[in-house]
Amino acid sequence: MLTRRRFAQLAGMTSASVALGAAAHAAEEPPADFALEIAPYVLEASPKHRFPTLAYNGQVPGPLLRMKQGRQITVEIRNRSAEPDIVHWHGLFLPVAVDGAMEEGSPMIPPGASTRITFTPDPAGFRWFHTHTAAGNDLRKAQFGGQHGFLLIEPSEDPAHYDREVLLALHDWGGRMMTGADGSAMPVYDVSTVNGKMLGFGEPVQVKQGERVMLHVLNSSPTEVHWVALAGHRFHVVALDGNSLPQAKTVEMLRLAPAERVSAIVEMNVPGVWVLGEVRKHVQAAGMGIVVEYAGAAGRPKWNQPPELAWDYAQFAASATAGSAEAATDIPLVFDSKFEGHGNEERWTINGKSYPDTESPMLQAGRRYRLVMKNLSANDHPIHLHRHTFEVTRIGDGPDLRGQGRGRGLMKDVLLIPAKATSTVEFTANHPGNTLFHCHQQDHMDRGFMMVFRYA
Repeated sequence: MLTRRRFAQLAGMTSASVALGAAAHAAEEPPADFALEIAPYVLEASPKHRFPTLAYNGQVPGPLLRMKQGRQITVEIRNRSAEPDIVHWHGLFLPVAVDGAMEEGSPMIPPGASTRITFTPDPAGFRWFHTHTAAGNDLRKAQFGGQHGFLLIEPSEDPAHYDREVLLALHDWGGRMMTGADGSAMPVYDVSTVNGKMLGFGEPVQVKQGERVMLHVLNSSPTEVHWVALAGHRFHVVALDGNSLPQAKTVEMLRLAPAERVSAIVEMNVPGVWVLGEVRKHVQAAGMGIVVEYAGAAGRPKWNQPPELAWDYAQFAASATAGSAEAATDIPLVFDSKFEGHGNEERWTINGKSYPDTESPMLQAGRRYRLVMKNLSANDHPIHLHRHTFEVTRIGDGPDLRGQGRGRGLMKDVLLIPAKATSTVEFTANHPGNTLFHCHQQDHMDRGFMMVFRYA
């Protein structure tokens, strides 16, 4: 079926093909700083669970890319797949031409073609890159297919003290649509993994007693929220979505909505063999876990079941202070869905309209805006704003979370908006160009949960 989003892909390919063809005949260029190849791949989550997909450089997750904040780099991207593709650099402040979203104006890469992009990485922190295509009814495509990689933007100075880093990606595989109790369709999964492997089939994380390990955890799932714990240990959370916190906190578990990242230091002070895994038993049983093994330790991995799910964004925010509020222009956004019949996929709406028919709020460069998000639906939604970082100011009926001035509050680029509640974030319009706003659940995005902010 030729959807409107698919039509936009194809429409953008002609100009992209011309540009890419011209580049192919240009004078020989020096080697790129980084190279990504998009090509078919078969993920072996376990000997009994194999998933044909696409991958970056023949691995899932894709390669870890380390870049220096403020130092210009070039990335060569080769598309060896059978369909047009695009790479989104999630969490970076980039021009629309290279941000990697066709809705903003980034060109698609046709099958068999290559392109080079040049940008200056900013801001510092734990970011990631992933495909930004549509899946439609094929739950093997787009983010369902696990096409993602880690991106670390290194600052000139790192105030955190730790011995080494470990990067973990949570993902769900084998998706299929199931009709819920309300008659609407929703994806469910057969397998869940950490770094592409089911619990017991990947290499364990090897640690030493006394180490301070920085865990960078990404939820790359197309639709699912995940809670994770490390048996016998606690997490000292120092950053969310790559942004340092007003208040670092030590917690028993982490919760990550799709596209969220958590950076936490773990003191390795309980020797043994442990499981780092999903707190919910049925999801861990589907494979979401990895073994953490101390040097010299042996035996079966141990798991301690937490009694409840626990997470609160507010614990990381500084208390609001008198006079800390800044003048901001409200942009009201109402989230809901239109049911289209039993077993059918509903259309998601913002202010009563589905993309590409959604409104396009106009921004003035340098002005501060408050997104007042009223979620009428029964679903929580991980919302993402491209090319900007926003300050979380209120979640549902929770407290005022505003910080003491711009950039000093709880800063994120993805936020899980609870059902049947109104939440607010604020941002400064300081990156001119078309800016995509959407739910990061792949099926919701494909069914209209998107809009584009435009700069005057």
